[in-house]
Amino acid sequence: MSNPDLNLLITLDAVLAEGSVTRAAKRLRLSPSAMSRALARLRETTGDPLLVRAGRGLVPTPRAIELREHVAQLVRDAQEALRPAELLDLETLERTFAVRTSEGFAENFGPALIAHVAQKAPGVRLFFMQKPDKDSKPLRDGIVDLETGVIDLASAPELRGQALFRDNYIGVVRATHPLSRGTITSEKYAAGMHISVSREGLEKGPLDDALLLLGLQRRVVTIVGGFSTALGLARGSDLIATVPERHTASLRDGMYSFPLPFHMPEFTVSLLWHPRFSADPAHRWLRDLILHVCKKGE
Repeated sequence: MSNPDLNLLITLDAVLAEGSVTRAAKRLRLSPSAMSRALARLRETTGDPLLVRAGRGLVPTPRAIELREHVAQLVRDAQEALRPAELLDLETLERTFAVRTSEGFAENFGPALIAHVAQKAPGVRLFFMQKPDKDSKPLRDGIVDLETGVIDLASAPELRGQALFRDNYIGVVRATHPLSRGTITSEKYAAGMHISVSREGLEKGPLDDALLLLGLQRRVVTIVGGFSTALGLARGSDLIATVPERHTASLRDGMYSFPLPFHMPEFTVSLLWHPRFSADPAHRWLRDLILHVCKKGE
């Protein structure tokens, strides 16, 4: 069976609504001959005469009466679907956005984001979801609107992304920690008691690889799943937390932060989303807002 010409729905809607071939032609701005050909095609497609003569006029057949409201609704739905996107009215927008982030992002950037949203779009809510792994399946499945992370976008061509900021690792200890006084060398850093941050529970990572190149090894005494937890432990003990600088800026108040005494490469934190949301005005507004908040502190 060949696909029907869906343009005929518009013609059928006009014919059924007007009950007159002449008025339907005028409504669609068609010539009488073009309208007659269209009606012939409709009759062939539906297998029904649709309009039949009764005296000096035309009356709809039972099949035409049955189709009238259904066809009218189909045309209205099609027109609604194809209508250009309306201007975004933030004051009346009602929507909840799910943002999947690593621990620390919401604590650091969340307050400013929530304040901006409350001021511009009071009907919008942000749902900050935990990010237990790097699997972007929730984005692909539409469960999540946005996600932050360190990712090579070339390895995920089905996603869209935008760089938020560059970051680097620093060391953090409590204000009265012995490392808060004097010069911090690689040897002093490695000799301390350390917190390893790993969602997978791993003891060693890139930091340990960098120290190994110097012939050093740090002593990890505990492993946590996120940066804010690491900072909380370091704040109340002699442990050393090594965390991203910008990612944790507001979480380190009252603590002593220092540059690592060895080289660790910078990295880019990006905002990710699925292409299905690329043209959505509200989604685009939130992406721009997150970028604005993250760039503001640079």
